[in-house]
Amino acid sequence: MNDFIVVGAGSAGCVMARRLSEHGNVTLIEAGPSDHSWDYRLHMPAALSQVLSSNWYNWHYESEPEPCLDNRRLYCPRGKVMGGSSSVNGMIFVRGNRGDFDRWSSEYGLSGWDYESCLPYFRKSETAPGLPEASLDPNFRGADGPLKISRGELKTPLFQAWLDAAGQAGFSTTADFNGQTQEGSGCFDRTIFKGERQNIAKAYLGSPHPSGSLKVIRRATVTRVVTENGRATGVEYLQGGKQHKCTAGQVILCGGAVNTPQLLMLSGVGDASGLKSHGIPVISHSPGVGQNLMDHLEIYVQYACNRPVSLYPKTRWFNMPVVGLQWLLARKGAGATNHFETGAFLRSSDSVSYPDLQFHFLPIAMDYDGKDQYQGHGFQVHVGPMKPTSRGEVTLCSANPLEAPRIQFNYNATEADRSVMRSGIRMADDIVSQSAFDDYRGTRLRPTVDIDSDDQLDRFVREFAESAYHPSGTCRMGVDDRAVVDAEGLVRGVSGLRVVDASIMPEITNGNLNAPVVMMAEKISDSMLS
Repeated sequence: MNDFIVVGAGSAGCVMARRLSEHGNVTLIEAGPSDHSWDYRLHMPAALSQVLSSNWYNWHYESEPEPCLDNRRLYCPRGKVMGGSSSVNGMIFVRGNRGDFDRWSSEYGLSGWDYESCLPYFRKSETAPGLPEASLDPNFRGADGPLKISRGELKTPLFQAWLDAAGQAGFSTTADFNGQTQEGSGCFDRTIFKGERQNIAKAYLGSPHPSGSLKVIRRATVTRVVTENGRATGVEYLQGGKQHKCTAGQVILCGGAVNTPQLLMLSGVGDASGLKSHGIPVISHSPGVGQNLMDHLEIYVQYACNRPVSLYPKTRWFNMPVVGLQWLLARKGAGATNHFETGAFLRSSDSVSYPDLQFHFLPIAMDYDGKDQYQGHGFQVHVGPMKPTSRGEVTLCSANPLEAPRIQFNYNATEADRSVMRSGIRMADDIVSQSAFDDYRGTRLRPTVDIDSDDQLDRFVREFAESAYHPSGTCRMGVDDRAVVDAEGLVRGVSGLRVVDASIMPEITNGNLNAPVVMMAEKISDSMLS
């Protein structure tokens, strides 16, 4: 029998499998395939829109009609491959703000999750760009962790224009979003190393790795956690059309904010009335399962560019073979970066205690998945409120484990969320209106409405806002009755069962979620082995 079963080889699952297999026998079960070295889409950073929009490595979920976004269904991609969503994401590496974790401790009663307690695990996970030689503060950054981080080369002058313009608009700069000070404009860290995407499978399960103590089962969909007398004893899974069973002393669910609550409910852990309505025997009444769904909504503020310095020519069909060949032969050129190289974390007003807006700058005008692109030189600013007050849920459509769950985000449902988004749009436009952009700034492409009108901006957001692909919170940690897990990730009401992924966040963090999820897995695995 295994010591541990880890379900899901995403950011958390790969970390848990690596650390636990250093001390015991682990079976890691992943629904998707290997992150094949021959498929450039998984490894070329600039190909992120191709893998993001593909259903081959992706669960390809979508939300229910969102009532506050003109009843549009929003795309909700989740990685279905070794590395999980770290194999299909935008590769921006942001820990979050110190205040996020201090709030987890003070507001949610989660002792041991304050920033100072989390910092050693952030440092343990990474090799930060240029350390130990670089000027980054080694008190905050790691120099010998599995995950290798880099920064872009800022080859287009538009990146520098963004940094200069933010200063002209009165905002500070920061040398390191992941260091002592997050607030300000600066350069993003990225999970890119030597021109290749560094997914968490590559970082944690590549060489060197534990020998013989880790078994990986791919293309296997876990359908149920098996429990006996209130204790998890293993899982059942489908592979090749056949049902299998695997047993272990402990089961750790790492499927993410959509798949983990779905699996818990299929296994009889959730709101009793909902489970009974689908004919699922109740193992533990836990009404918080699937609730508290959070995500970052974002909008693109786009401009035409008056000089030929954007990425537009690189995306033309006749130039793409050259870009691909340069990447294949040397891992260099336009294919070797995600092009999200600069941005900012700023406050929407003086009344907030730390930044509640994230800005990404992109030297081309196009949608995240590449489907809607301005046919000409352009650039854009992604505006994203970091602390949404709107909450949604993940619920079952049926007891069939192969049927996608129902996902309802309830984006932009509160006036507080709408107000912060309006502030962010106006701040982005103000930055681009500074003299640093005078040589480049053309017509504003979006929004075309009166930017001073609250009603018109709200209409623009309802029509064009998209997910930043950061679902979280659906199995949240806490000390109250509706918390699904405790501070160690242990599922209430079922012994021997843990959850470790973005679903246990009590409140979403400031920025992209990959870095904090890796930290959480490092922290909980260390606690398990202590």
